[in-house]
Amino acid sequence: MTRRLTDAVDQASAALDTCVHCGFCLPACPTYVRLGDEADSPRGRLHLMRAVAEGRIDASSDVFQLHLDRCLGCRACEPVCPSGVPYGSLLEMARESARSARPPSRATRAMLWLFDRPRRRRIVLGLARWMRGLGLARLCGAFLSGNATAPIRRALLMLDGSRAWSAARFPGGGVRPSSGEPDSGRARIPDSDAARAALLDGCVQGDLFDRVNRATQAVLRVNGLELVGAPGQGCCGAIHAHAGDMEGARRLARENVRALEASGADVIAVNAAGCGAAMLEYPAWLEEDPAWRLRAEAVARRVRDVTEVLADRGPREGAPLVGAVTYHPPCHLEHARGITEPPLAVLRAIPGLEVRMAERASECCGGAGIYGVTHPELGGRIGADKARALARTGAACVVTGNPGCMMQIAAFLRDERGDFDVAHPVEVLYESYRRAGITR
Repeated sequence: MTRRLTDAVDQASAALDTCVHCGFCLPACPTYVRLGDEADSPRGRLHLMRAVAEGRIDASSDVFQLHLDRCLGCRACEPVCPSGVPYGSLLEMARESARSARPPSRATRAMLWLFDRPRRRRIVLGLARWMRGLGLARLCGAFLSGNATAPIRRALLMLDGSRAWSAARFPGGGVRPSSGEPDSGRARIPDSDAARAALLDGCVQGDLFDRVNRATQAVLRVNGLELVGAPGQGCCGAIHAHAGDMEGARRLARENVRALEASGADVIAVNAAGCGAAMLEYPAWLEEDPAWRLRAEAVARRVRDVTEVLADRGPREGAPLVGAVTYHPPCHLEHARGITEPPLAVLRAIPGLEVRMAERASECCGGAGIYGVTHPELGGRIGADKARALARTGAACVVTGNPGCMMQIAAFLRDERGDFDVAHPVEVLYESYRRAGITR
């Protein structure tokens, strides 16, 4: 595995050699900002990667393992880097080397075990939904304390954070109260030349945020898309890649490529920012197999964030929702993919809705896949800072397009500020359409 990192560093040597140590990445890095340690900055971690690739330190060394593990993988360093250093791809290969040299933490192994098999995941997350529905997740999370139970407590509070938002907070003329839970009804206005779209169901999104998937299907139909199924799809592999389990990530990527290419879809709509960014990496993950790489490239070309798809088609305006929301841009949407305007275009299609932005809006929330669970202390500091910044906007609802962000932000806002809503942009647009009678 260290060989792969060596090859990656060699391939990126031109970009690495042009690094002038300008320090632009330092204020953009959430871990450096809080720890003040050069080794916990992007350029410090790149130095460690090069040291491992050149054989000056071992991948099993404490210094390599510790500082690599602390990285959120938010990729905020990439857009501010004048040299264009491909930090994200190097990080994944470095973590693969770190994992091959030393087993990951128990919390990481537990999360990978959970997401490794669909049946296992559905059973466990089905139990989680039951706990969430009865309020046990919040109750048990509040009861636990101490370092030994910190990952469990954070996981429970994040589970509680996946509860549905309350659309009743936003008044409108003649509006009947709604729980924010969409049904599976079809749009009443079909489009004769609709493009065929497949929706990535996802793992956390499909099992804990099925309401978001149903809302996504409804708003895509309203905006002229024909939905087609993709049986056999599953987890995108992002969680495995973040943890250095690239073999697991590649296996999941191949399963999704097979399912999505068979769907015949013109576009693959993704409503989880982290999943969308991971799917664009499929060709790189499968590069050692030319046939699979070509198939992955064909699928990756059709991957679009759901807000991109909607913004390209307007989106259609709905009924008023009077009130204010704060938009949090997910890291892998803004930093990894450079998508900033489409989510705002979706929210602007809702009359009466005011969209606010928090201080340091582009900084990571600390969720970062499983980071919020595996690093409850440092992830907690970052999450608490984000929650305070969001609360200062005065809006009673935060809107963001990634399930991990939704759970992390809701956990901290509800833990520190009481009942606070977090919603996906398509959920808010769906409610506007429902009130307009466009869908049901």
